[in-house]
Amino acid sequence: MGSTEPTQRPLRLAILEADTPIPSVLAKYGPYGSVFANLFRQACAPEPLESQLELSSHDIVHDLDSYPDPETLDAVLITGSKHSAFEYDEWIVRLVAYTKRLLEQPAREDGRAPVRVIGVCFGHQIIGRAMGAPVGRSDRGWELSVIDMALTDEGKRIFGGETLKIHHMHRDIIFEYPKGTIPLAHTAVCATQAMYIPKRMIALQGHPEFTEDMVRAILEMRHDGGIIPDGVFEDAMGRVADAHDGVAIARAFLKFLRE
Repeated sequence: MGSTEPTQRPLRLAILEADTPIPSVLAKYGPYGSVFANLFRQACAPEPLESQLELSSHDIVHDLDSYPDPETLDAVLITGSKHSAFEYDEWIVRLVAYTKRLLEQPAREDGRAPVRVIGVCFGHQIIGRAMGAPVGRSDRGWELSVIDMALTDEGKRIFGGETLKIHHMHRDIIFEYPKGTIPLAHTAVCATQAMYIPKRMIALQGHPEFTEDMVRAILEMRHDGGIIPDGVFEDAMGRVADAHDGVAIARAFLKFLRE
């Protein structure tokens, strides 16, 4: 009688939506939960997404009671946001407290591992704040569009390459890596691009979920609104169509979730 390999159950990943996409992106791609679902669908291929992840989405900005019970989860992902992670709006303070709770969670009574945490851009900064790192506005200005990041040795191992290209949309940063984290990447503008704690947390300043048309639309809107200056805008638009490693980063997230 033949034998088959044991099937891994889908991991329960809650996406904490810290913003709503701008109208044109929302109309085409849906809320950020859908944007990340599309990214993970590509990363899971040729296997179906549903065989690897059981996704749920939670609007933590407009529904302060939408946080999922950690006992029902394997992991959470905190999305990017137009808001600043160092602010003291009630929903941001609650998010920091929830994140801190997850990161400090001991092994569960049934032997399951603590809930793992993934942070993207704003989410990366929220994790930094929850772990005691200073967060604020960089005096080096914006990082926009596709950026080539240098990787540490551990970063090369996790992401599977010598460098990493990823869309950026930020001028807020964490000023130093929190104690106990492993640095993964840096750029000339931001020394704290990505960090990691085995089996607990992975976070990065860029946006693996962004596509060229998403970034183009956001850049144009913020430029038209006077948020992004002309020269910075033109430089970013010159790189917006460059190839990037978003799907490879999502595959690294999946490996992290299975560590």
